[in-house]
Amino acid sequence: MNREKIRKYAELIAKTGANIQKGQFVHLYCDIEIRDFALVLVKECYDAGAKRVFMHWSDDELEKLTINYADEESLSNLTNFEEANEQFNLENHPVRIYIESSDPESLVGINQEKYGRVTASKGAEIRKYRDQYDDYCQWVIAGYPSKAWARHVFPNLNEEEATEKLLDVILLVSRANNDNPIAAWEEHDANLVKKANELNSLHLKELHYTSKNGTDLYVKLLPNVKWEAGGEFTKSTNIHFQPNIPTEECFTTPDKFGTNGIVYSEKPLSYRGQIIDNFSIKFENGKAVEVHAEKGESLLKDMINLDENACYLGECALVPFHSPINDSKILFFSTLYDENACCHLALGAGFQMLVDGYENLTKDEMSKMGINNSIVHTDFMIGSSDLRIEAVDFEGKKHLIFENGDWADIF
Repeated sequence: MNREKIRKYAELIAKTGANIQKGQFVHLYCDIEIRDFALVLVKECYDAGAKRVFMHWSDDELEKLTINYADEESLSNLTNFEEANEQFNLENHPVRIYIESSDPESLVGINQEKYGRVTASKGAEIRKYRDQYDDYCQWVIAGYPSKAWARHVFPNLNEEEATEKLLDVILLVSRANNDNPIAAWEEHDANLVKKANELNSLHLKELHYTSKNGTDLYVKLLPNVKWEAGGEFTKSTNIHFQPNIPTEECFTTPDKFGTNGIVYSEKPLSYRGQIIDNFSIKFENGKAVEVHAEKGESLLKDMINLDENACYLGECALVPFHSPINDSKILFFSTLYDENACCHLALGAGFQMLVDGYENLTKDEMSKMGINNSIVHTDFMIGSSDLRIEAVDFEGKKHLIFENGDWADIF
């Protein structure tokens, strides 16, 4: 792979994704296997003005050993070191960069029950801090191939060929395979924002999803919650950043209690290092009351019971079936990529920054409005080639939003 292309991809992550400002601290999270790329990215962070880049290395096998053998109580609670780190984040609002590279089935063989308890307990403690600083910090998730991930995506290629090919596709769908990725991304962001503005102008009250696979789902929307796409802005400092590279979605947060019907998945879901596939979820008054899966059904049940609100929706996202990711005909086994292949929903936390005047509202006030509050946010893909979405606005007028999996003619 051309080193300059990799450098420009790192520059896109640091300067457009994270939009690091002069003097900011940066937390960089990535697997030890992709150390060479991490070094390129660290250099770009400093070139963008970072004051200090703190590395957080991970390793799939180490994570598995830790979950299986470490004391559960010590795993479930923040150590003094971890509390100090969260307090540092609260005081300094550092940028967070996450590089996705894990094998989709990296955690097969772990103690899932223990992992679930640990995730719920520790997640609740971390959430107390993050609820205070999340909206003030830039953050971005992007991908870079590990050998294991590449072999999973391209099982018929040797390790080197698979890794090279996955990197090529990642750069393509991230709009980083050209001479000026930053300019290409700015144009893409503007197009996404235009779509979101058009959705907001319709003042939609409800979405009705139907598909030949059996999906028949009604999702109620809230009058004071907007659609958003592309970049976001930090609270108070108003710094623009891109949370996901790539992204193809226009998304909103629905009424927690307003989802009814059944929805069927269109792509496998990689969750806790394992695969959930060919599944359905039935909703009543917002709550997931029944789930089935050909693969990973017990894991799916654990997922919707991780906390009391993990069984309610926190996101509706519209993505055309003919997106660059879906057109690649590649299943990434990574939510970052697969969720941007087609329309998706998410169980768990809603997005408080989508609420009009959220700066002046407390978490409790937003929960009473119908914004879901959970320690998790899990996306799953539902967009089929024949998906139809018809919407009703607050005046009772109907609008065809999606037809045959893509944006309808009004867009």
